[in-house]
Amino acid sequence: MMLARNAESLYWIGRYVERADDTSRILNVSVHQLLEDASVDPDHASRQLLAVLGIPSADGDGVLDVWKLTELVAYAKDNPSSIVGSINSARENTRGAREVVSTELWECLNATWNAVPDRQRYARRAGPHAFLSFVEERAAMFAGLADSTMSRDDGWLFLVLGRSVERADMVVRLLLSRVSDRASSPGWMTVLRSAGAQDTYLRTNRGALDAARVVQFMLRDTLFPRSVFHALRQAEDCLQQLDHGRNTRDNDKSEAVRLLGRARSELEFLHPSALLDDLPRRLQGLQTAIKDIGEAVSMQYFHTSPWVAWSGAEVSL
Repeated sequence: MMLARNAESLYWIGRYVERADDTSRILNVSVHQLLEDASVDPDHASRQLLAVLGIPSADGDGVLDVWKLTELVAYAKDNPSSIVGSINSARENTRGAREVVSTELWECLNATWNAVPDRQRYARRAGPHAFLSFVEERAAMFAGLADSTMSRDDGWLFLVLGRSVERADMVVRLLLSRVSDRASSPGWMTVLRSAGAQDTYLRTNRGALDAARVVQFMLRDTLFPRSVFHALRQAEDCLQQLDHGRNTRDNDKSEAVRLLGRARSELEFLHPSALLDDLPRRLQGLQTAIKDIGEAVSMQYFHTSPWVAWSGAEVSL
């Protein structure tokens, strides 16, 4: 069994790289929409995106536009949810787990981190598209290197587990941002573009676009790797392999497996016609479940001993 600190680092590497990738995709689509569509209110759209990503907007920010939005979402170093913050956190976790991470993976993240300042300066002059595309390409490179250089051991399982949990959370956030849109709103295409699902969705549904099909595809599709169901099932498989040594005669499951199984089965056996019924409540429930899953994973694997509080020089046994 690998050290808890290495397992935790790999789990968070997976989450932070996925967060940087997904945030870049979402921001890239949003920036294009703000620049191309004069009917969109930049301040309202920017604040809506910040709410989706869980990034607070201060009253002192004034009226938000494309440039201020990019500063908050892409370049803010002190915000762990920003793209630069996520890259920095992924690099720090990789540096702390060098003995279980391949040299190629470390070089990929380290080179990305070193290139960020120059890319950032150029983006402030020419626009954010090049920077966001760079992050997406490096995240894809990281995924490919992980796939080709890591053994399928516990380290790989923790990395994929973190990536899957983060991916499910980001897709749910995306859908929550559009629950008030009309069924035929072009905003649903924005959801697909942000998740890199546009082409696959259009081929699957023969060009038909409406809220019910988009929600069905992004929540329940079994083959698309960025659907919530696919991510939850992959996370569940990782946990079951990590728990392979547990005695399962009494069907006793760990809390994380139980929560994942319940969230996945609710999606799997939900009738398609009921999918849009009270969609905000359903998505908020999924978001809460994903948060609880993350906490259960942390408690089970990364906090293996109770916290010891020292009081002066006295130790009570």
